[in-house]
Amino acid sequence: MRIRDFGYLAVFITASLPMQAAGLIALGVPPGLAAWMPLAVIFGLVPMLDLLLGRDTRNPRNAVSMQRLESRLFFRILTWLCVPAWLGVLAYAMFQWQEQAWGWSGRVGWLMSTGVIGGVLAINVAHELIHKTGRIEPLLGGVALTSVGYFGFKIEHLRGHHVRVATPADPSSAALGRSVYPFVLRALLRNPVEAWRLERERLQNRGQALLSWHNEMLRWSLLWLLMLATASAWQGPMGALFFLLQGLLAAASLEVINYIEHYGLRRHRDAHGHYERVTHLHSWNASQRLTNWLLFQLQRHSDHHAHARRRYQALLHHDDSPQLPAGYAAMFVLALVPPLWRRVMDPRVRRFRESTAAHP
Repeated sequence: MRIRDFGYLAVFITASLPMQAAGLIALGVPPGLAAWMPLAVIFGLVPMLDLLLGRDTRNPRNAVSMQRLESRLFFRILTWLCVPAWLGVLAYAMFQWQEQAWGWSGRVGWLMSTGVIGGVLAINVAHELIHKTGRIEPLLGGVALTSVGYFGFKIEHLRGHHVRVATPADPSSAALGRSVYPFVLRALLRNPVEAWRLERERLQNRGQALLSWHNEMLRWSLLWLLMLATASAWQGPMGALFFLLQGLLAAASLEVINYIEHYGLRRHRDAHGHYERVTHLHSWNASQRLTNWLLFQLQRHSDHHAHARRRYQALLHHDDSPQLPAGYAAMFVLALVPPLWRRVMDPRVRRFRESTAAHP
């Protein structure tokens, strides 16, 4: 094990942020202020630390080193542990939602903080797990996604997004000039519909009934209803409302990241109208060290789309991939201000298109 490999433990700092916020309240910080602390850390402190800690562009030396990395159980266990850690955070946040005298500002801050943490601990971790073979990891990924009500992602992402990425047919690939707000709304509405369509087609091809236990969307829907009922029974209507809204915010956070990952990038078509194969040139890459630790190298998204089953610890940095000017935490904030986003990103998209136009 390399010392830097233990940096991935930083994800559990994210899991501890709600407890740290509650600790601030115990020390006398007003709840309406403390509720926003997790967001201040994620979108304020993390970008500054990214600048301080710099970029990490190192890759495994050879195929043998990569195989060793892929086989180490340590890296898998970290992602497995994130699922119960997130479920614990969700239960804690829901309990505190009722217990603290937040005020309206505090309630909004607490809800948004929980949603963004869910985007990191539930959806981002699930993204790593659902790409793997076997039963345990896809199952854990499905449970995490169901806890935020975005279980269709397990189907649409694998069978839809990875097939149609960087084309107009993909709801999660933003066109040049498109604002993040209509993009996120469209993705939230369309992706679950696409998941149902893809599952219906799979069942039809297998000669299985849509309304049956074979329907994966139905199974996850039932689990989601059970989670919602549990929240309601435990914390009443406000608990159910919290469960619904934190999931919506987590899913919206994911789609903002999708917006960042593929903005303006398009695959070329040949004379027959067929799209070129997906490569590391069809997703934005970032190598900020801290954010890659916190997100299990999601920022090496270029290599992920070229090699979807490759485990996070073995993902590669590619110098010739389109490069983001900052890490995801900073780019997330930038995306929420469309004029600034376009001023920073549109020239980069055009330069990258020009550099690859001669090599369709």
